[in-house]
Amino acid sequence: MSKNLLELIFKPKLHSMAAITSSLLRNYAGSASVRAFAFANVRVPPPRTFFNYNPVSFLLPFHSRRSFSRIGVTNDEEALAKAAAVNADSEAPTIFDKIIAKEIPSSIVYEDEKVLAFRDVNPQAPVHVLVIPKFRDGLTMLGKAEERHTEILGYLLYAAKIVAEKEGILDGFRVVINNGPGGCQSVYHLHLHVLGGRQMTWPAG
Repeated sequence: MSKNLLELIFKPKLHSMAAITSSLLRNYAGSASVRAFAFANVRVPPPRTFFNYNPVSFLLPFHSRRSFSRIGVTNDEEALAKAAAVNADSEAPTIFDKIIAKEIPSSIVYEDEKVLAFRDVNPQAPVHVLVIPKFRDGLTMLGKAEERHTEILGYLLYAAKIVAEKEGILDGFRVVINNGPGGCQSVYHLHLHVLGGRQMTWPAG
């Protein structure tokens, strides 16, 4: 086949393809310029950030942050316990005496002539009830217990069982008595903490 014949067959097609390609490039350039104009003139809100700028929260993993928070709470408890210990042997009425006298409202769970049980205002478990004797009789803390206190001490434990039964946690609960500043006792009127409604862990903190 001669060179001239080849040119006659393929040259028009080549010109046509070149024209199409040129047209596509012009359209793309036009679209790009439109997009550039749009991006230049449309106000785009800055991307939202999800960083927590608290240095401790940002740097520490979740379980460490929770532990750090727990340390802060513990330090507060220790400070309150040390402050309360200053007046540990005072005969002045405590906040519990005022609760017993109904001078301060409380959410009562159980009450009889010997004890009063009410919900803790700072619960450490789904169920957290304080059980206190209505008469201190020198029983400001377990460390002050004498033989004459044997009956009320036993009755407090029995009352704790009644509270657990009323709260539906009889199958698993914990009874705690804080004693002195080292035990983080914050009110010098002997009291039991009845905790439940969740899995208790060991060792207790």
